[in-house]
Amino acid sequence: MELDGALGAVGEFGRSQRRLAAFLVLLQVYVACQSMLIVLVGAVPQYHINQEEIPASRDELAKHTQFTDNFTSIVTEWYLIKQEAYKVSLVSSLFFAGLLIGNIAFGPLSDKLGRKPVYLSGLFFDVIFGYAAAFAPSYEIFAMSRFIVGIMNGGMSLVSFVLTQEYVGKSFWSFTGSLTNLTFAVGIAVYALLGYYIRQWRYLAFVSNCPGIFFFLLSLLLPESPRWLYSQGNTIEAERVLQYLALGNGKERLTIKLKPCAGTMKTDESAPNVLSLVKHPVLRWRTVILMYIWYVCSLVYYGLTLNAGELGGNLYLNVALYGLVEVPAFPLCMFFIEKPWSGRRKTMTSFLIFAGFACIITMLLPENAGLFFSPTSLALCGKMTVSAAFNIVYIYTSELYPTVLRAGFEEMAVGMNKWKCKSRETR
Repeated sequence: MELDGALGAVGEFGRSQRRLAAFLVLLQVYVACQSMLIVLVGAVPQYHINQEEIPASRDELAKHTQFTDNFTSIVTEWYLIKQEAYKVSLVSSLFFAGLLIGNIAFGPLSDKLGRKPVYLSGLFFDVIFGYAAAFAPSYEIFAMSRFIVGIMNGGMSLVSFVLTQEYVGKSFWSFTGSLTNLTFAVGIAVYALLGYYIRQWRYLAFVSNCPGIFFFLLSLLLPESPRWLYSQGNTIEAERVLQYLALGNGKERLTIKLKPCAGTMKTDESAPNVLSLVKHPVLRWRTVILMYIWYVCSLVYYGLTLNAGELGGNLYLNVALYGLVEVPAFPLCMFFIEKPWSGRRKTMTSFLIFAGFACIITMLLPENAGLFFSPTSLALCGKMTVSAAFNIVYIYTSELYPTVLRAGFEEMAVGMNKWKCKSRETR
């Protein structure tokens, strides 16, 4: 039988898949903490320089500067203010540059070597260099550690997203994809809560990184993606994984025999790779359009999220709100994308239009425009709607590309666009 037919017999979303999906979905809390770390760890507190002339050297700046807020950050430890203030944004740019490299590298690697080994390697080094950042003795080591964390965090998280999708039947891709992105949003709020109670930046970085150990140890028990095994012609291993899922779903006597994958029987053609995205006209056109959509979603989403620390009012509440405001977006997605009169394309287009108008209008309103029509309120509405569009483009991309190219495109696209949007923000 074909793989989709076998998954239907095993159960597209049985107990086994629910456990696997729940575990990988919860991983997004850790991913969110690492992605948003600089928002609090790099926060600039109120300070006073007790002389008119700004000191030229860091040592002199340290002698004459007093920080008045009750939290520490890399700014307070290494006095990254005035002429040194650019170094905070530099760390953010290095992290997103790491995402660019990691996402481009991890995609083809996971298509070639398998989802599980590439995911485990990324998570392992993510944890290691997360601790290196927490204990960094200097700014330079901290910045380099965050660069490597960016490489590992971006690649690992998107391989885990693909792995989640490939454990379940196609009819549940929209649900598991939405749940993954919803958990990332909740993870932002969890990180804000941690920051509220842990005001020392090194302790905050340490505690935020600790769940990675738990996820890594349990990830050793994960099976390989049956879709990837099947796409590589390894039908025996794919059958074993499907049998494991069937047993977990309570179907002990199910016999699974897969047909050879048609794509692996063609020996006169080169194996599919990322270059296939530009070789074939249909994939080339899809790639151009989707790359632009990924860019737009990344630019607005991360631009708004990383700017939460710059807003007035309570720092931790702002960060939490920018995470929790995404939560209503996902039920809306689930409702509209499954309706025949809306679907993926129309729903994503509508959310992008709403997000664009909300962000444009924020520039035209005065600060005292009132609670419901203030720039902050509209920015939150823009964040909610662009989150909905971002959620759909994840799902839509996974459905438009074949298994052998899915991870390569998604990771390349999101990495390039996150890096571009952060680079534009820091200019």
